[in-house]
Amino acid sequence: MADQNKLAAEIRTEFGKGFARRLRAAGKIPAVLYGHGTEPVHVALPGHETALIVRHANALFQLDIEGRAELAVVKDVQRDPVRQIIEHIDLLVVKQGEKISVEIPVTVTGESFPGTIVNLETTTLKLEVSATEIPEHIEVSVEGLQDGTVITAGEIALPAGAVLADDESLQIVGILTPRGTAEDDAADAAAAAE
Repeated sequence: MADQNKLAAEIRTEFGKGFARRLRAAGKIPAVLYGHGTEPVHVALPGHETALIVRHANALFQLDIEGRAELAVVKDVQRDPVRQIIEHIDLLVVKQGEKISVEIPVTVTGESFPGTIVNLETTTLKLEVSATEIPEHIEVSVEGLQDGTVITAGEIALPAGAVLADDESLQIVGILTPRGTAEDDAADAAAAAE
C-alpha cells in the first residue's frame, strides 16, 4: 500500500453537531471506524490528506490511532450537498488478506464500429477482492464492436484473485446505432425515391 494513505487519527470523546462543526473548522474530519465485532471507534482525521485519498473509489487507509495501527477501507462519505465539503466518513476495519465486497467503477476503452454509440448500462461492478488489492477500475474494451453487441458482467476479464459478486448476466455495455427522427426517415425515403 502506498505511503500517502497513512494517516494519524485522534480518538474523539466529544460528539454532536457543534463539536463536529468546530472539528471541521480546525481542518479535521470526523469519522467512525467499525467492523470485526469491535466497538465503534470515533476518530478525527486530518482534513486535506483525507480529502485527497477519498477522491478514489474504495480508498484504503493505514491508520495510526494513537500508536495502534489499523487497516480500514472507506465505506461511506457524507458531504454537504451545496459546498461538497466532507462532513463525516464511515470506515470499515479490514485485515491483511481478507476478502471484502466492493463496487468497482467500470471504464470503457476503445472505439466501437463507426456510426455506433456505446451505452454504458452499469457504471459499477460488485466484486469480492482482497482488501489490500482493490482495483481502481475495471476496463471494458469496445474496440470495433458492432451494432447489437452486448457485454455482460460474466464476459469481463477480472483482476487476479477477484470474484464477481454481481449476476453474470448483468448487462454492462450495449452497442447501438442511433436511430434518426421521423423527419430524417422521411428525408431518407424521399432521397431514395429520386
